[in-house]
Amino acid sequence: MSAVEHAATLPEHSVVEGDPYHLDPASVREPPTTWRGSLRFFGPGLIVSASVVGAGELITATALGAQAGFVLLWLVVFSTLVKVAVQVEMARYSIVTGEGGMEGYAKVPPRFGRVSWVFAMWALMALSKLIQTGGLIGGMAAALSILVPVGSGPLETTSLTFWAVVVTLVAIATLYSNRYGLIEKVAVFLTMTFVVVTLVIALGLPMTEYAYSGGDLASGLSFSLPAGALGIAIAMFGLTGIGSEEITAYTYWCLEKGYARWSGPNDGSEAYRRRARGWIAVMQRDAITAWFIYTISTMSFYIMGAAVLHPQDLVPEGNDMILVLSQTYSSVLGDWGRILFLIGALAALGSTIWAAIPSWARSWANALSILGVYDWRDSRRRNGWMRFFIVALPTMWLLTFLWISSPFIMILIGGVAGGIFLAAVAVAAWYLRRTEVDPELRGGRFSAIALAVSGVAILLLGVYSALSAAGLLEVG
Repeated sequence: MSAVEHAATLPEHSVVEGDPYHLDPASVREPPTTWRGSLRFFGPGLIVSASVVGAGELITATALGAQAGFVLLWLVVFSTLVKVAVQVEMARYSIVTGEGGMEGYAKVPPRFGRVSWVFAMWALMALSKLIQTGGLIGGMAAALSILVPVGSGPLETTSLTFWAVVVTLVAIATLYSNRYGLIEKVAVFLTMTFVVVTLVIALGLPMTEYAYSGGDLASGLSFSLPAGALGIAIAMFGLTGIGSEEITAYTYWCLEKGYARWSGPNDGSEAYRRRARGWIAVMQRDAITAWFIYTISTMSFYIMGAAVLHPQDLVPEGNDMILVLSQTYSSVLGDWGRILFLIGALAALGSTIWAAIPSWARSWANALSILGVYDWRDSRRRNGWMRFFIVALPTMWLLTFLWISSPFIMILIGGVAGGIFLAAVAVAAWYLRRTEVDPELRGGRFSAIALAVSGVAILLLGVYSALSAAGLLEVG
């Protein structure tokens, strides 16, 4: 019996068995060919959705809606969609090679020993993100502090510190097992929770004093850019949708789900190419589903800002955004409206922490292996380093939050660094597509055009972020 025939007799699981980073011919499996058949093999995109919709969307998308009103609603769709092509290309590379995004970044010339300029930029971005991700702990602590104050009152130092420590300890304890199946299941639950809650609130606003009309939505989808709104538009493009860290993490989640292992090693056969194309198609459906989910949620947050805060000329910053919205819904809908909003906020913030910790743990662990600290192929040591970072990273995030104690500034710092690194990721995706992926597996003309459009838009964002950070450019 051949390896393929043996694999066909095995029970079918929705998560790969064995080491997902080892392409074993005995583990190959035929991919589903329809959307319905693909559904049970979705998961990586849902983890990404959990990661994307968090403090960034809850605070920044709502603030952008408060500043601009409905007029830039269309930009939410554009800014989230245009980045998906880079996400798909990096995942395609991982499915074909069995390697994570970090290994791909290390291959992009010019190289300096074991690493490349893209890898070096990742290192700089990752260090800055230690500051931003502290804002995730702070945002979650703020929502819990408002819902259940400890000590003197909501958002006071005692309450924030207490809940920040609790959030960190619970995250470490529940994630330490580092099991993909558990990570996926909890991410799906939290994602569905915040999607339902944000939709209920956004769709329920027309029945309150903050009602909006179909005309407001239509004006927001009219692709107009009012004078003086360019700065807000660029900020929205940079801060909403999938970012460089989520694109990197998606490659590991696709591997751990099993897309690469089920495709098998590239033996040059047509059977391999058929399987790889099939699992790449499943990945693309998974990515599009994730895009739909986090775009709907981001639009809901944006509508909250445009409908509730914009007419009042209120643009709260940081944790005040959570407090002001919770108080607003309490005055309009009663205490149940406040609680409903805070539940949605907790689900969104909690899902980001839940997905971000193991995502960063994988990137950092892979980075150490690339630097020669250990052999990535050793699954025991690989898992040990991932667990180390599952403990170390949130601990550092907690300390940065307690030190800086300003989630808005923390998120902004990481956002600028992420925007610059996203440009490097776009370059890496194009290079790896041309050098590491067989022509038969690169996709058609549409894939190439989508990647080109995405790459140009992201490169322009990266240039703008770099110039703005250097104080050389100011857009009103």
